[in-house]
Amino acid sequence: MSDLILFWHRRDLRISDNTGLSAARGRSAKVVGVFCLDPHILEADDVAPARVTYMMGCLDALKQQYAKLGSQLLILRGDPVQTIPALAEAVNAKAVFWNWDVEPYSQTRDRLVMDALKEKGIEFLSPSWDQILHSPEEIRTGTKSPYSVYSPFWKNWSSKPKAKPVETLENATGLTETEQEIAKQAGVIELPLAKDLGFIWEQELIIAPGEAAAQERLQEFLAHSITEYQEQRNFPSIDGTSRLSAAFKFGVIGIRAVWQATLEAGEHTRSSEAEASIRTWQQELAWREFYQHAMYNFPQLAQGAYRDNFKNFPWQNNPEHFQAWCEGKTGYPIVDAAMRQLNQTGWMHNRCRMIVASFLTKDLIINPQWGEKYFMQKLIDGDLSANNGGWQWSASSGMDPKPLRIFNPASQAQKFDREGEYIRQWVSELRSVDAEYLVTGKIPALERHTLGYPEPIVDHKVQQALFKNKYQQQKEMMG
Repeated sequence: MSDLILFWHRRDLRISDNTGLSAARGRSAKVVGVFCLDPHILEADDVAPARVTYMMGCLDALKQQYAKLGSQLLILRGDPVQTIPALAEAVNAKAVFWNWDVEPYSQTRDRLVMDALKEKGIEFLSPSWDQILHSPEEIRTGTKSPYSVYSPFWKNWSSKPKAKPVETLENATGLTETEQEIAKQAGVIELPLAKDLGFIWEQELIIAPGEAAAQERLQEFLAHSITEYQEQRNFPSIDGTSRLSAAFKFGVIGIRAVWQATLEAGEHTRSSEAEASIRTWQQELAWREFYQHAMYNFPQLAQGAYRDNFKNFPWQNNPEHFQAWCEGKTGYPIVDAAMRQLNQTGWMHNRCRMIVASFLTKDLIINPQWGEKYFMQKLIDGDLSANNGGWQWSASSGMDPKPLRIFNPASQAQKFDREGEYIRQWVSELRSVDAEYLVTGKIPALERHTLGYPEPIVDHKVQQALFKNKYQQQKEMMG
């Protein structure tokens, strides 16, 4: 038996602070990476061109890292249940290592790969948790149940010690020329471009792909923004967030290294305001993990509402209203600015994600799953757990002790875009409009017509009352 270990990358496209990869190197110096272009994922109807473009850039960077180490990143295309075991058998691998994922499809796929490897007599490491700081089984209530509310989850989660970053892969050896030829015969291909896979994204990515770019972005955030995060994170015209969500999605930066960096930032600050800001960002990391734990413990979340009174909610689902929302033509400036930012960049500020989600579900009374899917079709950082958790929070259908939360678009704009800077940036036809009209949305009809900007497609007060009425009726029906 050879001493070759294949490391199967999925949502961990990096060589540093990678638990499974570090464990593989601990077993053998001959570690070769492999990534499978999975048709189940790439051929789904909710795949964003920006996200695939970013992923392929990350893979290219990872491939270069392996080459510098003297090893390789092998690329497969097809069902991993067939391709991973077949490659392992062909190159006579001693074992296949990988990290766990919380998503329902991933859980099923991984167990099938385990079964196939077992049949071939190929060892696999019991996969480790790499994308989260604590396993879903570790964070439990006093009755050993998973949490369904964030606040007690945070209290428990934050009280536990966090693992330190693991060692970076170094001094690995790869396949011999003969083994590389065998690997090609077993289905290994050259790394394609996103456009080769049918995904066209011609705009510049909001963050450069790859591990080095993610680490650079983290350092910029730590140096310039994290100590003012609590104050600035809600203002979409300010670059006050980390913009690391795509890096987290694809694991091009390790969560243990990120957490360690926040602790070090806290040690070097001397103001209570800065400490509070760092803590607030740590809480956002915990929110991310809360949604991942929820997806693992309650996989039915991927199919719809968590709360019973939203499982058969009488949504209006007006397709023309939905189209106007998608295009950023609702007549509500803050909503339209956010949707246009999404369409043009593949990213949207988090405050705006909440505003547009509330508007779709509470003003247009459209099923949140429509919006959730549209986000996944556009977002560079589209992640099942985070996206689903955010939409269920905004729709009041998810894990939230305050089930009915309605955002007023005008109030949100007045509070978080006071001078209309964000609106002007993304709704070009409104750049000449006074800030007072912009943020309240009360643009005179003649001016709207002259500028070619639509009238509001619904009345917020009327729709708010209608939604509340539907909600109350549904509650009564459910007893």
